[in-house]
Amino acid sequence: QVQVVEYGGNLVEPGGSLRLSCVASGFTNSIRVMSWYRQAPGKERELVATVINRSGVTNYGNFVKGRFTISRDNTKNTAYLQMNNLKPEDTAVYYCRVQRDGAQDIWGQGTRVTVAS
Repeated sequence: QVQVVEYGGNLVEPGGSLRLSCVASGFTNSIRVMSWYRQAPGKERELVATVINRSGVTNYGNFVKGRFTISRDNTKNTAYLQMNNLKPEDTAVYYCRVQRDGAQDIWGQGTRVTVAS
């Protein structure tokens, strides 16, 4: 069964850090790209970060400004999002998207991040 599951969401104080994990399982097609998106209440879903599995090349949304780092472990079909210096405006549900060679994209159900005192 093809599955994408996110882990790591939590309540954290401003200035704090969280590490999110995205685990992909049951895939028979090679994973090409793994990405993190987020959606805050009342807002559209936006791209946070992307990593190309083969090359490790990364790309980030403009708002990240060096605070977040995406990485991947190809042996585990897992992508990580290290988030530092979190701000209240980072509060959102964070989703993982997996793009595969010759197959439909798969999204996870999301993990909630709340940044508040």
